[in-house]
Amino acid sequence: MLRAVSTLPALRPLLYRSRLRLNPKSLLRSRLPAWPFRAISSSTPPVPGASPSSSSASAAGDVCVREERLLRCAAAGSAPLRVAVLVSGGVDSSVALRLLHAAGHSCTAFYLKIWFQEDYRNFWSECPWDDDLKYAQAVCDKIDVPLEVVHLSDEYWNHVVSHIINEYRSGRTPNPDVLCNTRIKFGAFLEAIENMGFDYIASGHYAHVVHPSLANVEGPSELQLSKDKVKDQTYFLSHLSQTQLRRLLFPLGCITKDEVRSLAAQMDLPNQDRKDSQGICFLGKVKFSEFVEKHIGEMEGVLLEAESGDYLGTHRGFWFYTIGQRQGLRLPGGPWYVVEKDVQNNVVFVSRNYYSLDKRRRTFRVGLLNWFCNSGPTNNEQLKCKVRHSPEFHNCTVTQEQTENGVVLVVHLSEDDQGLAAGQFAAFYRDNLCLGSGIILDSWDQMKFPNRNQSRSLDITILLQPSIDFDSTKLHVSPAKTKNRGVPEDTILQPQELRAQ
Repeated sequence: MLRAVSTLPALRPLLYRSRLRLNPKSLLRSRLPAWPFRAISSSTPPVPGASPSSSSASAAGDVCVREERLLRCAAAGSAPLRVAVLVSGGVDSSVALRLLHAAGHSCTAFYLKIWFQEDYRNFWSECPWDDDLKYAQAVCDKIDVPLEVVHLSDEYWNHVVSHIINEYRSGRTPNPDVLCNTRIKFGAFLEAIENMGFDYIASGHYAHVVHPSLANVEGPSELQLSKDKVKDQTYFLSHLSQTQLRRLLFPLGCITKDEVRSLAAQMDLPNQDRKDSQGICFLGKVKFSEFVEKHIGEMEGVLLEAESGDYLGTHRGFWFYTIGQRQGLRLPGGPWYVVEKDVQNNVVFVSRNYYSLDKRRRTFRVGLLNWFCNSGPTNNEQLKCKVRHSPEFHNCTVTQEQTENGVVLVVHLSEDDQGLAAGQFAAFYRDNLCLGSGIILDSWDQMKFPNRNQSRSLDITILLQPSIDFDSTKLHVSPAKTKNRGVPEDTILQPQELRAQ
């Protein structure tokens, strides 16, 4: 087992203890300490390969990144900076490290060990942190950059995983990547190294941060779209605070994924052919449904056809489903899609007509708003927005409303999006500039779909919840629960009789 040994006294408690305990309140973005901002100057020319930690072995590998355009997002025009670089063992973070090194900065690499799930067998087979660490170590060894391992598993559980579980239990669809960036990578980790003298934190995200110049050092930093619009990850970074954003560098923001792969080959990186990670790493081989079942459990509910309210079958609990989902429904005559959830009654509405007009969703509300500059967009301003990680944008018009719980943003899309789900983030853009984001609270349309079936879903739920023996053709109803509801005791209900009820 590879074990990195810290050469930095301030980090030794994080390395030698598997658990780092921080005050949860200190992880709030608004409570982050003020970190002296060092403006990036363009007066000093880049000095490729001249990092204090450079070696003769690295010089040849840095020749391929002497082009100024490749180093533009690595602060190449600035005097040498001290940069803490987050590495994962993947290609993107490795190339980001090499670009910063080639730009002449003094780099220290950090690997965050954020999850240790011992309960699932074969867990590490698809998310092998020891393999990740070996690749990261090999990349660092080529240029004599020190690598430190920081344990933040408690923080990850308390501020990401537990939140995800609570959101699913409440019927919402959270985004763990946004939470990990705001609360762990650029939250708990940023706090852990605040007194170690680093000027910036860098990672392999595809995004472009434009910092204020020396002439306007008090101005805000801006988050802009990366050059690669397909790989762009500003959506995942849109809920950072201005305080966090001012501390970040993203060297890959000025190049494309194809260029990253090409650079990895030219640099002869040991992980140049490694595939990109997919999904939520901590799950490994464990299916998402197994993870949800373990931490939330199961509760039988009913599946209803959205248009008619007809009973179609049962499900294991509304938290296993999200809007737009088609897998796992196991209904004949499909494809069927989840179009709405009645959380109070544990009812899931499905439809074969996913794109019909009665399911159109163009209007939704967004709360917990986070803007990088000032107070955000003006009323009736026309913007672009993303409601999920995708290269696609929606054109939209936004207005602000004051509610008893604070300001919310009412968003009107120019076209339908049937997949709007409460709990997801909506990020807003003015041209290439990301303004910030908020959490989707709800969505609606003029027909108030599917509220017309909610009273029916309540009646059917009351009838079906006590069921003790169900298959695809009949339902056995407990006599104790059906008294005074117009259903004879020990009745076997056929589907057509159930619909008549």
